[in-house]
Amino acid sequence: MPAKIRKIIVQTDEVRVEMGRDVQPPVRKALAMAVIENPFAGRYVDNLDELIAIGEELGGLLGARCVQALGIAPGDAHSYGKAAIVGEAGELEHAAAILHPKLGAPLRVAVEKGAALVPSSKKMGSLGTAIDVPLGHKDAAYVRSHFDAMEARVADAPRANEIVVAVVVTDSGRPLPRVGGLTTAEIQGVDGLR
Repeated sequence: MPAKIRKIIVQTDEVRVEMGRDVQPPVRKALAMAVIENPFAGRYVDNLDELIAIGEELGGLLGARCVQALGIAPGDAHSYGKAAIVGEAGELEHAAAILHPKLGAPLRVAVEKGAALVPSSKKMGSLGTAIDVPLGHKDAAYVRSHFDAMEARVADAPRANEIVVAVVVTDSGRPLPRVGGLTTAEIQGVDGLR
């Protein structure tokens, strides 16, 4: 059964100046969120396959919306991350079912490749609850310049019977990175680490 989506929100963040220095090119992040009905709100269910399928649907949809918002080709995406906030009539495992088994594969298609694990976070919350969506380079986890996060929040969600699902995609790392680690020029993109 497809996700029952109440609303989709897409936002972009562009940093042009940091500590008085121009950031060229600007650092850009896109956040896409879907507020969905939780089909298991208010009851315990052993089989969470319906939420797993919803995660697969949303991975592609939200990933594509992020790439579109950035105005880039899928292969030009650098980092990604995912998160979910479950309303009070649900449980944390509902977020896990959406985020972990199948959301990553269509997100990787939306950003072309994605050898590294997709960083994630999840929590319970009510209207206006914020969550930080962790970020890492899509092809190499050791690229420190891309360790980051973006806050996600919907003023009127999640309602008790809802889940907010968020995906973030970037076209670069942090502004003015200088803490070492693997550089983007050194990425091999084979094992998800280097």
